[in-house]
Amino acid sequence: MSAPVTAARPFVVGDARIVGRGGRQVESWVERNPGSHELWALPACNPFGAEITAGSGALYNDAPEGRDERDQQLQVKGLLRALRRNDFCWALAAGMVRRADINPDHNLLASTCLFVPLSMSIRDDRFVLLANIGGVDNRDRGRRGLSLGLGGEYYASDRFVLLGEAYGATGLDRYAQAGLRYWLLPNRLQLDGSYGFQLNGGNRAEWFTLGFRWITPVFF
Repeated sequence: MSAPVTAARPFVVGDARIVGRGGRQVESWVERNPGSHELWALPACNPFGAEITAGSGALYNDAPEGRDERDQQLQVKGLLRALRRNDFCWALAAGMVRRADINPDHNLLASTCLFVPLSMSIRDDRFVLLANIGGVDNRDRGRRGLSLGLGGEYYASDRFVLLGEAYGATGLDRYAQAGLRYWLLPNRLQLDGSYGFQLNGGNRAEWFTLGFRWITPVFF
């Protein structure tokens, strides 16, 4: 969300690590919700030392009378301390969405946000702990609040990665998500799947995702 393995979408808790300078990646996935499905594509690059992600998502309602929706996202993340084995790193990230219509609560990137991601290597990079703290301004819903997230990656092998996270914001709902990733081509092409659900409230939303991540060699 290359430094070669970093947390990526559709997971919400951001990794402090970024795409390596001169590198590029594309994250894309399909998300299945009750009564609708979403398609997302988020290309990212690092032209001058900061990671820039710009992409879009489209939601399609299953009901003929339902309204389809589209969002455009932009996020910039700068690494302030590089991650070393059995150490930690941190970064500063800011993002915005044009028309935050697609599940703005459980995506947690509403109209604007500013947050600090932290990543910690444990047991020689076998486990990476992720934490986020920041603020979110959901203008479409007239809510502002403190956003918090905690997650982790467990590297079961060179190709399999298990992931889990919980996150939320004051004035918004809280969610959890778990999934796995598999490297078809190490540090180049990755498949992922996840299951997410709401932790509080009466709606009890849940969703499934299936996607891929493609990382290019350094171009410039």
